[in-house]
Amino acid sequence: MRAPRPRRSFGPRSVGAVALAVAALLAPLAAPATAGPAHQVAAAKAATKTFTHPRGATKAGYGLLKDAAGIACIAMKGMGAMGVHYANPSLVDGKIQVRHPEAIVYRFTRNGHLKMAALEYLVLRKVWRQNHPTGRPELFGHRFNFTPKGNRFGLPPYFSLHAWLWYDNPAGNYTMWNPRVHCPAGI
Repeated sequence: MRAPRPRRSFGPRSVGAVALAVAALLAPLAAPATAGPAHQVAAAKAATKTFTHPRGATKAGYGLLKDAAGIACIAMKGMGAMGVHYANPSLVDGKIQVRHPEAIVYRFTRNGHLKMAALEYLVLRKVWRQNHPTGRPELFGHRFNFTPKGNRFGLPPYFSLHAWLWYDNPAGNYTMWNPRVHCPAGI
């Protein structure tokens, strides 16, 4: 007859070691705004991978955003375009959260479908200034752009950052306009 195997017990040291190992594995998923740019990019992409097409974004509370003139696809002659924005108004709350962009930006593919191209992070200047009297928000190692009142969306002054994490932008991964993105006429 076989002797019973001794039971393995997990004492505080082994439980602590397991907890540290799990924390190390999950750290890139948490990626707070203070984490390094590479961790932020990985966290943003992991959090938005189900938004490749607008249907995924609408399920998460995002909706089509049009400017004051009713235009959905935002372009700038000679600069290219941003594309079509799907925004989640509940996320415009004064917080910059790498895993929760305020808008998902889509480009038109050759066959006319929308496909995710960029993430946009946005905070109203007045709200940001309540906790940050000077400076602009930063994410991915880049400062946000400032847009004054009188903008095409009719918003009060705001800070924003486009992160072209899902489609190459030869002008730079964190610039507003992408020369490779174009808007069909009348959209």
